[in-house]
Amino acid sequence: MTMLRFINKFELILIFLLFIFTSVLRAEIINEINIEGNQRISTETIKMFSGVSVKDDLSENDLNQILKRLYSTDFFDNVSVKTQNKVLIITVKENPIIQNINYEGIKSSEMLDGLKKNIILKSRSSFNEILLEKDRESIKNFLKNKGYYFSKIEILIDELEDNKINLTYNISLGEKAKIRKITFIGNKIFKDKKLKSVILSEEHKPWKFLSGKKYLNESLINYDERLLKNYYLNKGYYNVVINSSFAKMTDKESFELIFNIEANSKLFFGNLNIDLPNDFSKTNYEDVEKFFKKLENEPYSINRIEDIVEKIETITINEQYESIKANIKENIINDKININFKIEETEKFFVERINIFGNNITLESVIRNQLEIDEGDPFNQILYSKSLNNIKALNFFGSVEGEILDGNEFNTKIININITEKATGEIFAGIGTGTEGSSFSFGVKENNYLGRGINVDSNLNVSEEKIKGKFIVSNPNYKNSDKRIDLALEASSVDRLGTSGYKSNVSGFTIGTQFEYLDDFRFGLSSKNIIEKIEVDGSASAKQKKQDGNYFDSFIGLDFIYDKRNQRYQTTSGFLSDYNLNLPILSDTNTLTNVYNYKVFKELYENNVSSLSFLFKAASSLSGDDIKLSERMYIPGRKLRGFETGKIGPKDGSDFIGGNYVSAINATTSVPKILENVQNVDIVMFADAANIWGVDYDSSLDKSGIRSSVGLGLDWLTPVGPLTFSFAKPITKESTDIEETFRFNIGTSF
Repeated sequence: MTMLRFINKFELILIFLLFIFTSVLRAEIINEINIEGNQRISTETIKMFSGVSVKDDLSENDLNQILKRLYSTDFFDNVSVKTQNKVLIITVKENPIIQNINYEGIKSSEMLDGLKKNIILKSRSSFNEILLEKDRESIKNFLKNKGYYFSKIEILIDELEDNKINLTYNISLGEKAKIRKITFIGNKIFKDKKLKSVILSEEHKPWKFLSGKKYLNESLINYDERLLKNYYLNKGYYNVVINSSFAKMTDKESFELIFNIEANSKLFFGNLNIDLPNDFSKTNYEDVEKFFKKLENEPYSINRIEDIVEKIETITINEQYESIKANIKENIINDKININFKIEETEKFFVERINIFGNNITLESVIRNQLEIDEGDPFNQILYSKSLNNIKALNFFGSVEGEILDGNEFNTKIININITEKATGEIFAGIGTGTEGSSFSFGVKENNYLGRGINVDSNLNVSEEKIKGKFIVSNPNYKNSDKRIDLALEASSVDRLGTSGYKSNVSGFTIGTQFEYLDDFRFGLSSKNIIEKIEVDGSASAKQKKQDGNYFDSFIGLDFIYDKRNQRYQTTSGFLSDYNLNLPILSDTNTLTNVYNYKVFKELYENNVSSLSFLFKAASSLSGDDIKLSERMYIPGRKLRGFETGKIGPKDGSDFIGGNYVSAINATTSVPKILENVQNVDIVMFADAANIWGVDYDSSLDKSGIRSSVGLGLDWLTPVGPLTFSFAKPITKESTDIEETFRFNIGTSF
């Protein structure tokens, strides 16, 4: 038995030595490399891809590696490798070159552009059958996400001369897969109607002709799962589980969408506390602890947790503490969840580099001027998010996406900002209708002239009483600084002989600047110069007739702006305060004007933003003279909807003469659910109240009274451009006021 085992071991050793010897014998030193069969790809390129040089010692394994390297290039349909008399012979058959790719069966240019982004093979690239099948599958999935579950794709290959081909995707879309029914299994807490309003997918109904969400979309279903889970989490159901979501075919073109939900028990906030490092001042976090008290015994909500973390981070940044993180420890006792927010100082990261991609037109400096964080600064999540929002607020881009990567050093970060540019030019027209006639406006606007962020606006407003033209050039970042430079030229002809007893022709210009003085505080300085001719109606009062003649007025404007909005784009909280003073320098009338605007924003509940604004305007003469007819105050149309602009307030005979003082209050709240099935539509409810009073030359004419109105406003981004519509109903008014219940304007971009 021992001898037999020895013999077996001896045989194995012999076999191994024989293999080594044979391999050595088969290895061969190459003196020459020949390439055969190549037409388009050069011989030297193929030699480079092979990874072999003359005088190399090649084994059988080396030949296999050459094959792998050449096939991995995707340039070749077939490759063979052999050695003969110390010559390496590589024979290739090149893949054909795709000359053109055609798509038939898709008429929508938008869909076609989206489809092209999802395929690998492109014109002028090498054809590869494996990649072709991947592209077929990508097209299928893309069409499924558009609702076309039953599409058919036929691929035609047209062989051309010189080893070239044309590819044609013949696509039959078929009918869209409709969602006939949405069902929630396991839901015993909320009504199905409520849950349907939470998700994006919709049941197919005839009146939802503008919605694309009534068709089956797998990516949308995954998003719906997250929306449902978040909804339950914000209603106290801490342990909610979405067990499954799937689509069941009901007929040849329709599906039932089914969500299986396990809510489990409801939890409430118990004891909440914050654990701070020793060197942190607890006084700074008193607002957080007050918030804790409000939440006790309230249903658990993940949004409230996020609010707390955001409050903590904001306070930390404002107090200039080092970088921190909030570790959240949860402890569930019965139906209460106790939460401890332990604040720990973390390693500070610095911004190594900020990269901006996608700005083919817009200068990079224009984008960088919007950044709240700079290269070399400590990385700050809040300032990073605010920077992205500032870029969005420019309204130059279709999308703005940020990405944070680890830097080259252990404590650095790289920020990538990817943007997609959009049309920034706009042609717009507006129409207003009222009981006393109509108005028309037209304009051309470019918000990003030459990609420098310069705003150029030319507009014309025509009504029965007025023709006004204005040309404005504004550079919000003059010489890549925070300074704003504005130039405005204007000319107008106002004929109010029938309503206010005078006619006026005005021409002039304004030049101004604005810059950041402190954080959130901006200061503006301007110079306005106008020449005006006033003609007073012969039937007007003696006081009005005194103002007949020519005038020159030069003003210095001071502007104080305090901006505490959380973000300029889609503001949800904070306020904006603006005070403007126009001081006469060289003036025939010496009229001093004051204008104060205040607007506060508040998110009252999820997906709702409400605002309250206040306006006060005052005009007075420093020389004690009567205020010029054209400088008297009127309530702006946007501040009192439901009434014609300039057709309310004190009257001198049949003339609306304006007032010395104006005040207005406006309340607005968004209504996200009225037309939830229509895309690109924002609806608001509003309530306006305003007053105009003060007649310096005859106080008996001052019969002031508060006017008010309520109504609905709609902003709709239509295929031809943005449409703005408002319908307002006066609530309180005077008998002499003139109503205007309906107003809209429409424009388009270029």
